[in-house]
Amino acid sequence: MFLLRTLALLFVLFFLLPLAVSAVLYRISGRGAGWQTADRSSVGVLPPAGLEPRAVVRIFAAPTVRWRGVFATHCWIVFKPAGARAYTRYDYTAWGDPIRLNGFEPDGRWFGQAPQIVFAADGEDAAPLVPKMQAAINNYAWRNQGDYRAWPGPNSNTFVAAVMDAVPEIRTALPPTAIGKDYPYDGRWLRPTPSGTGLRLSLGGYAGLTLGWVEGVEVNILGAVAGLDLRRPAIKLPGLGRLGFAGPDGPAAPGPAGSATPA
Repeated sequence: MFLLRTLALLFVLFFLLPLAVSAVLYRISGRGAGWQTADRSSVGVLPPAGLEPRAVVRIFAAPTVRWRGVFATHCWIVFKPAGARAYTRYDYTAWGDPIRLNGFEPDGRWFGQAPQIVFAADGEDAAPLVPKMQAAINNYAWRNQGDYRAWPGPNSNTFVAAVMDAVPEIRTALPPTAIGKDYPYDGRWLRPTPSGTGLRLSLGGYAGLTLGWVEGVEVNILGAVAGLDLRRPAIKLPGLGRLGFAGPDGPAAPGPAGSATPA
């Protein structure tokens, strides 16, 4: 009984309470209103492609649409090879063919919500990543109409995680609010983490455990993730995201990596 009570208390503290706080913050912010006409313009964190001759790779994340923004983020991929005069953006969505090419501004707001940079690489650091990412996208199995499932996956975050699996040089972790990132898109329930620095056990995306240097310690219950970041000390909570030493990953990551803001 003591063990059961302890587990129940931990579940309340690290899963239910953070989700409740996130719901209150969502309600106060009012960000679920008017999503049909919400701003999707560029936030200006990418240089104009025509003025940037080098290769560029970015992974973005932003709170998802309407009430799902209480607990979930939407991730997408942007890149361009050296010399290209336009960025290529890939999303995985529920509309039409799941893999959506250039449907939105590369660094655009996601239905009014400004994106955060999860990973950034430029120039010689980015150039070898681009063909590997493109090959992973071209070979992604869940690419037909009807394949998308918001929960437990495969969804937008499953897609991005699969591309990261194919390019372990990226060596970063998606936000804990990226519901669906742990879905076993290739049928393997036990596999190396995307960074190649640990192992991930996923029971069909409904539950799981991740242990890795880059990913930290993560416990997945029904897609909600709680855990600890060991590499850059932080706590990971459902809905609230990553609290601690924040900042994007990658050799071109902007800004300091020491602020205590959600990610």
